[in-house]
Amino acid sequence: MKYLHAMLRVHDLDATSRFFTDGLGLKQTRRSDHPAGRFTLVYFGAPENPEAEIELTYNWPPEDGSAPENYGSARNFGHLAFEVDDIYATCAHLQSMGITINRPPRDGWMAFVRTPDLISIELLQKGQPLPPQEPWASMPNTGTW
Repeated sequence: MKYLHAMLRVHDLDATSRFFTDGLGLKQTRRSDHPAGRFTLVYFGAPENPEAEIELTYNWPPEDGSAPENYGSARNFGHLAFEVDDIYATCAHLQSMGITINRPPRDGWMAFVRTPDLISIELLQKGQPLPPQEPWASMPNTGTW
């Protein structure tokens, strides 16, 4: 058996793609548009192990102009986890992009953020936790993750 990918349904393909590429540094590995089925698939991999992918599925808006499908809050999915070289730098970068740090890395080890489609992302510090650092050490949780 070989693990292939995790699939996430998204409403805003551009914003979520930007989150994974510009925010987390993943690379788009491939993309395919399926006009007959009215959907687009975009795959992303981490530079250190691109074979384990995230698939974003974007279902095109209904042709009749009705509202797109509601996927809910995505809380039932759980989360995706990424190991990062510097959790503080990663969180600062995401914050500069307008991403809310829902669970700040107060412990220098773990943080949670959410994608534009509300998918929870766990960030874990590579190796040992970093020493506590402001503003993260005293930053409260925000919202849910």
